[in-house]
Amino acid sequence: MKKVFLFSSVALLAFAMSSCKAKEDAWQQAYNKATENTVEDQQVVQVPQVQEDVAKVTPVTPQNNNTAAVAAIDSDVRTIAGELQVVSGKPLNTYSVVVGSFVNQTNAESVRERLAENGYDARVVKTQETINGHTGWYRVVASSFADKASAIASKETLKSTYAGAWLLYVK
Repeated sequence: MKKVFLFSSVALLAFAMSSCKAKEDAWQQAYNKATENTVEDQQVVQVPQVQEDVAKVTPVTPQNNNTAAVAAIDSDVRTIAGELQVVSGKPLNTYSVVVGSFVNQTNAESVRERLAENGYDARVVKTQETINGHTGWYRVVASSFADKASAIASKETLKSTYAGAWLLYVK
């Protein structure tokens, strides 16, 4: 009886070991296939050659006057075609910092109130622009200035909270 038990145990162990070998081979094949795909993907990307005769650029050092340094920034200045109507707040100056655009006046007023609570002389302006099939947008203006340098400085300050802030030029 001991011989039968021992023989059965050895046969069962041999069967178990041989079945593991097949799974290991399958795993190895899958790994090799994935590695080949990665190598092929890397070979598809080609890096263009850089020209050697590129002119050197001298870096600009900021001046001590912060307003002059800010004025040197190339800013996104836009104009709006058509009529502007101030819905709430004071009239606009030449350069204004726009922090939001809304189809709904209630949403625009909510942002204006939040800006006013933080000390900004905010306004809501309605335009007759048609964007994405909708006419009549409410623009939230956080601040408005006569000069571009002050408007740029204000926009840079507001960009931490309103990443899409931009300058509006009114003639």
